[in-house]
Amino acid sequence: MERYKEIERSIIKTYRKPIWKKFIAGISQYKMINEGDRIGVCISGGKDSMLMAKLIQEIQRHGVKPFEAEYIVMDPGYAPANRQKIIDNARILNIPIHIFETDIFNSVVNVEDHPCYLCARMRRGYLYKEAQKLGCNKIALGHHFDDVIETILMGMLYGAQIQTMMPKLHSTNHPGMELIRPMYMIKEKDIIAWARHNELSFLRCACRFTEKNAAGNDGIGESKRQEMKELIKRFRKTNPYIDINIFNSVQNVNLSTIIGYHDKDMAYNFLDDYDSKKEQV
Repeated sequence: MERYKEIERSIIKTYRKPIWKKFIAGISQYKMINEGDRIGVCISGGKDSMLMAKLIQEIQRHGVKPFEAEYIVMDPGYAPANRQKIIDNARILNIPIHIFETDIFNSVVNVEDHPCYLCARMRRGYLYKEAQKLGCNKIALGHHFDDVIETILMGMLYGAQIQTMMPKLHSTNHPGMELIRPMYMIKEKDIIAWARHNELSFLRCACRFTEKNAAGNDGIGESKRQEMKELIKRFRKTNPYIDINIFNSVQNVNLSTIIGYHDKDMAYNFLDDYDSKKEQV
């Protein structure tokens, strides 16, 4: 059996419960894929996006809704060895990639304030544009469950707000385009286990900023997101269900107990109708 077929079997068999079923659950619950979609599957070269590409391939073969996919790799200025690693892994995994080039790394390498944020914004813009050129109506990004939990905690602890990473979004700057996150329900530890099981080695963050600072950890280094990763690890040691509870908390918001909230141009404070309610405690 060719190696890529063994890797595909591991998704459906060995990691059926933690990966395949979670993938299907997220796709179904949040209605990410519709019949007739043409999805730009965005591959950075890391473990998350590479697994996402295989999952999309599998649901194309075994799913009930016919759709098309383009497997898009943006080269933002990779060192030749890193670009080749992506090409080699795509060959091992039997993923037919489409590569296009940008100059993002050179654009952000000397930026001192939030270079990773700027890089991510620029990457997404270029990916939207390339996907549109290829006739896609959606792009798929490889964010996973841990990314969602980290975003919730960062918003609370450092942004003084309750927010989350949404499973799908309409693009503001690219009309008719939508962003989906098919790995939304899959935990990072299971992605790592799948990669190790298949003896696969993927890119970490390969940008100039990461190389300059020798940060590692997928380019996150000692950032606030890495701090959240460590915090979640400690939570899971205390109670393995804490991460699920954090996730569920943003799906089960009791507005009658919220001091204030806002939605675009509207803002609400509990004092607005406090006297009219006359609730007893």
